[in-house]
Amino acid sequence: MSTFHVSIVSPEKLLFAGQVDQVDLPGAEGDFGVLAGHAPIVAALRPGILTTIAGGVRDQFVVFGGVAEFSQEELTVLAESASPAEEFDLAGLKAQIDEMQVTLTRQTSGDELDRVIAMLDHYKSIHTTLAPATAF
Repeated sequence: MSTFHVSIVSPEKLLFAGQVDQVDLPGAEGDFGVLAGHAPIVAALRPGILTTIAGGVRDQFVVFGGVAEFSQEELTVLAESASPAEEFDLAGLKAQIDEMQVTLTRQTSGDELDRVIAMLDHYKSIHTTLAPATAF
């Protein structure tokens, strides 16, 4: 399988740089995968799990939005906030989800309600992926 270079960058640091076989991304318009030879693309990211696959080894990163750009056999991910999944503060995310659910009970309608519901769904998907035994 052909490989390509990927860089995952958060405002704090370079999280990952190296050759990979595949990257799965949480796109704002839906999840998608990138392989070597993918058409050039620029895509907005939503909160979710980004997975790199290299030689059968999977590394996961939690991203909270950003942008991904693939061209000339290189993928660059500029994340608003990101961390390796094993370093992610799952308890902090659970507290944030609980707070958002309380906020939802106070919201009545409009774009703000839609935004909070969408964000809550994305955060819950991250929490469920990283801690599948936890129920809501």
